[in-house]
Amino acid sequence: MATARFLIRRILTGLVVLWLVATAAFFLFFARPVDTVAHELAGHAATPQVITEVIRNLGLNQPIMVQYWHFLINLVHGNLGYSYFTQQPVDSVLKEDLPPTVSLVIGGVVLWLIAGLSVGIISATRARSLFDRFSSVAVLVGISLPTFVIGEILLLVVFLPLNQHGFRWIEDGYAGPTQSISAWVGHMLLPWITLAAVQAAIYTRLTRGQLLDVLGEDYIRMARAKGLSERRVLFRHGVRAALTPVVSQLGVDVGQLLGGVIVVETVFGLNGLGQISVQAIYTDNLPVIVGFVILAAAFVVVANIIVDLLYAVLDPRVRIS
Repeated sequence: MATARFLIRRILTGLVVLWLVATAAFFLFFARPVDTVAHELAGHAATPQVITEVIRNLGLNQPIMVQYWHFLINLVHGNLGYSYFTQQPVDSVLKEDLPPTVSLVIGGVVLWLIAGLSVGIISATRARSLFDRFSSVAVLVGISLPTFVIGEILLLVVFLPLNQHGFRWIEDGYAGPTQSISAWVGHMLLPWITLAAVQAAIYTRLTRGQLLDVLGEDYIRMARAKGLSERRVLFRHGVRAALTPVVSQLGVDVGQLLGGVIVVETVFGLNGLGQISVQAIYTDNLPVIVGFVILAAAFVVVANIIVDLLYAVLDPRVRIS
C-alpha cells in the first residue's frame, strides 16, 4: 500500500510538472502575433493561401486561452499537433525517430554503469595500487575528451579498418532488436561506447570517492569486528550505501540524455530524436519543438520516479510513505 501511494503521488507530481512544461512551451511559442506564429508554422516561404489555411486549421485567430484549452485537450489525447514541414503529425515524427535514441540511451547507460561501478569499486578496495593509479589517469583522459572526438577516434581506429578487412558486423542503417539482435548490437556498439566513455569515467570517480568514505565509517569497522566476510561487508554494507548518490546522479543524467545524444547521433548518422530536434530548431518547426520539449520532460519525470524507488531499495533508512 505504501508503495502504491508513493507511486500515485509521484505520478501526480509528474503530471503537474508535464502540465507546467507544456504550458510554458505553449505560451512561449504561441502567445505572439498571429501572422508571426502562422509564418513559423507554415514556413517562411509559404504562400498567403497556406498561411490562411494554417490559421483556420489551428484556430490561431481565436483568443489565446481558447487555443490553450484546445492544446491541452489535444495533448491529453496524445495529439501533439501537425508539422507542415514534414506533412506528418508530430507524434508520428517522434515515434519514427524514437527507437534509435532509446536504444542509444539504454545501451549507453548499461555500459557506463557496468564499467564505472566495476572500476570504481576495484579502485576503492585497492586504493593507491597500480590499478587505482592507472584508472585515475584513464578517468582524467575520459573526462577531458569531448564526445565527438571519442566517436571519430572509434570510427577511424575500429570501424574503417574492420570494414576494409571485410568484417561487416557494423551494419548500415538502424535495425531494431526485434529485427536482428546481431545487426542491432553491431550498429549500436560504437555509439554505446562513445556515449558511455565520458560518463563511465565520471561514475568511476564518483563510486570510488563514495565507497572510500563509506568504508571508513564506524558501522563498517563494527561489521568486520563481528567476523563478517570482507565480501559481505563490501557489497552488503559498503557498496549498497555508496550507491545512493550514484543513483541520484543517474536520475539526472538519464533525464538529460534525450537532449544530450545529439552529438553521438550526428557522428554515427543515427536518425534519432537529437537530429530531428536540431532540424526543427533550424527550420522553426514549432509543433516538433513543442513535442520534443514535452517528451524530454516526460523522460526526466520517469527517471526521477525510478530513482526515488531505487533509493528505498538501496538505503533502508529511506522509507516510502
